[in-house]
Amino acid sequence: MPAPSTCGPGLVGRPVAQTGLAGDQCASTCGCGAQQFVPVEWTPERLDRLLQWTSLDAPPDLSVDPYSLPAPTPIEGVCGAVIVNETLKQYRLQTFATEDAARAANAKVTHLDPCGACSTLADLAVYAREPDLGRKVQDCGVKTLTAGLEANVTCLSDLGFTSSCARIWAYNTRFTRTKCFGTCFPLLEAPYHLEDGGLNACLECDERESGPIFKAVAGRTRRNTGIPSAICRPCAEVRRVTHEW
Repeated sequence: MPAPSTCGPGLVGRPVAQTGLAGDQCASTCGCGAQQFVPVEWTPERLDRLLQWTSLDAPPDLSVDPYSLPAPTPIEGVCGAVIVNETLKQYRLQTFATEDAARAANAKVTHLDPCGACSTLADLAVYAREPDLGRKVQDCGVKTLTAGLEANVTCLSDLGFTSSCARIWAYNTRFTRTKCFGTCFPLLEAPYHLEDGGLNACLECDERESGPIFKAVAGRTRRNTGIPSAICRPCAEVRRVTHEW
């Protein structure tokens, strides 16, 4: 359970019914004074502007399941979108050592940590649009349980994910199923949080077993993008990113 905050409940999120926390346990902003973080309001107009942009990068090759490979070595950095053609709305993604380095190169920081399979602006639009994204990913996994990985990739792509981002989510789902099925199956409809604000056992298992490789390969997470979600997080874990699109 996160330590109490003098400026609020200490957890930040966009609660839904299944979050399982009262309003005084999870706020839409966190911090106070000069340290207050007010996440971007993702209006339909703002989301539409994101979707007008086209990435010129080739999609990452995820033909091999990264969960079958040695864990990648963590590296530091931030992911920036480098504008190639403002008129045509074209950009490339590049990992920079720091936020200052990204800004010096006239890149817009799109999330902290290095770029990966989910770093495009199209994927950002999905993350920003869906407060309970984990539920929709879970639904795809359940619906395609017997149909196989490619059916799950198709279901996830239908949410708006790029092909590579859909694939790492599908690999993550499959790996979590092998590691956490006995824990997660009874909790499919359970609240995401315990009464004390901690995560339920299924989410804890997913984060422990699948989270490190997913974060390294996907690049973008809701937390390192500054997007609160239906799973409430300690304020310090939701990184402060300004999205100017």
